[in-house]
Amino acid sequence: MQAAQCVVTSYSFTPSKFPRAGNRGVCNGGGPSQLSFCGLRKEIFGVPAERCFRRVALAARPTRRAGMQGYRVTASASDNGSHVTAFDYDLIIIGAGVGGHGAALHAVEKGLKTAIIEGDVIGGTCVNRGCVPSKALLAVSGRMRELQSEHHLKSMGIQVAAAGYDRQSVSDHANNLASRIRGNLTNSLKSLGVDILTGVGTILGSQQVKYGKIGFPDKIVTAKDVIIATGSVPFVPPGIEIDGKTVFTSDHALKLEWVPDWIAIIGSGYIGLEFSDVYTALGSEVTFVEALDQLMPGFDPEIGKLAQRVLINPRKIDYHTGVLAKKITPAKDGRPVTIELVDAKTKEPRDTLEVDAALIATGRAPFTKGLGLENINVVTQRGYVPVDEHMQVIGADGSMVPHVYCIGDANGKLMLAHTASAQGISVIEQISGRDNVLNHLSIPAACFTHPEISMVGLTEPQARKQGEEEGFEVSVTKTSFKANTKALAENEGEGIAKLIYRPDTGEILGVHILGLHAADLIHEASNAIAMGTRIQDIKFAVHAHPTLSEVLDELFKHAKVAEHVPQPSHTQPIAV
Repeated sequence: MQAAQCVVTSYSFTPSKFPRAGNRGVCNGGGPSQLSFCGLRKEIFGVPAERCFRRVALAARPTRRAGMQGYRVTASASDNGSHVTAFDYDLIIIGAGVGGHGAALHAVEKGLKTAIIEGDVIGGTCVNRGCVPSKALLAVSGRMRELQSEHHLKSMGIQVAAAGYDRQSVSDHANNLASRIRGNLTNSLKSLGVDILTGVGTILGSQQVKYGKIGFPDKIVTAKDVIIATGSVPFVPPGIEIDGKTVFTSDHALKLEWVPDWIAIIGSGYIGLEFSDVYTALGSEVTFVEALDQLMPGFDPEIGKLAQRVLINPRKIDYHTGVLAKKITPAKDGRPVTIELVDAKTKEPRDTLEVDAALIATGRAPFTKGLGLENINVVTQRGYVPVDEHMQVIGADGSMVPHVYCIGDANGKLMLAHTASAQGISVIEQISGRDNVLNHLSIPAACFTHPEISMVGLTEPQARKQGEEEGFEVSVTKTSFKANTKALAENEGEGIAKLIYRPDTGEILGVHILGLHAADLIHEASNAIAMGTRIQDIKFAVHAHPTLSEVLDELFKHAKVAEHVPQPSHTQPIAV
């Protein structure tokens, strides 16, 4: 995946004294004559950091007032030179997942007449086939683990009979939750006056979209601005045959139609780890197949090592690393699922597994085919829509495509549901006349295993690499859940929190947590990064006692920062 490039565009510009940009890639927002700094640390996406300056012509962007409906302008409706004199909408969003929904709500708040085009169901992958139903299954696995841990319960004076579960009821719990959330999202859109246009959306021009269902004539609508929010689908490598029953993706697994005795999980990232938690709690044996040389390759190495000791080694899980699943054949005619493994580097045969089922958890691919991107001269990069720091789509010639933006998984910057929502809000701010750049390094991520894993910012190797390149020192400090009163009261002392920072400035570079409610605890750190809060300031924050939040309180207090820290030359805004 290539990094999105900043493009310097000429606009009518009123000279002013430029504020100094800091080293975090922030937007020094304000009037139209301000200079914004584009330079998010792209190491988090696996590419070198780049910095550039971009003059933003806010004066050229109309400020829309509340209640402004279908205003009349003369503007290009497509790249072939045709024009319209009135738009049907201020904003059209293609895709009604978490990203599209968040953008629509913020657009209405800004007074924009908004429509969402959705060809499937409201809520997208997250609500219907992803984070929402998976959390219902993980809630069940968490309860099962508590009830199955005789030693844990006895240590607290609790005695229970043997734990059991009803598979259909567990499945119904997940499906009912997804249905309830989907209904809530749909009702919220309708109550705010967002038009829901049912059908598959295709871009005809930068301000013109058609939509329709198979067997029905297409309809064409126009808008001042268009946001692409089509999300992603499970990625299935070549050579793997999916039957949806014995070889399946996370989409199928969330239905929990059966619980296999032995299941192979291809990939040990977030999706694979969470499903290993579910299946082992429900009685399955799990085998991980990982192409890289270590499990959990996307995590901070120290956290990954501890996670393996806590989440994998004590459970009925074995694993193969450095191998690829070259071919997977579903079970049929009384034969098991067969998995042919080859060396990831040499491609030489390594082993053949025979299991009851295989879950393909090799990541997700952008859903961008059939969007009509060729009509606006856009070429995808490995399927992803190229965008700049404002999520504006970049054309094949490197220029910005006017009025077209892409958010969420489809642009590939950070494939998380809440990232899509934050990007959508940032775009609405931008088109409403307020320059906004989202700091992706402030966006937290979490893996909802038991215990949970969460993280924000850089891993330690990423931070040390950047320190070497930019000439600053990197320090690390850690605290243990074993020293936290609330964790000990819960008899859940397994876990650590890790802070990566600059001792010369007190800047937080990254925080990683493994432990009880880690997904909730990470937000204090992510907000600190977003707001540019330094360690020497946040260490004076007061935390209630006894709470798990004191894990972070101790973490910040343990950090050693230089006594005379230079004051920042700018004020960092809150990243959306």
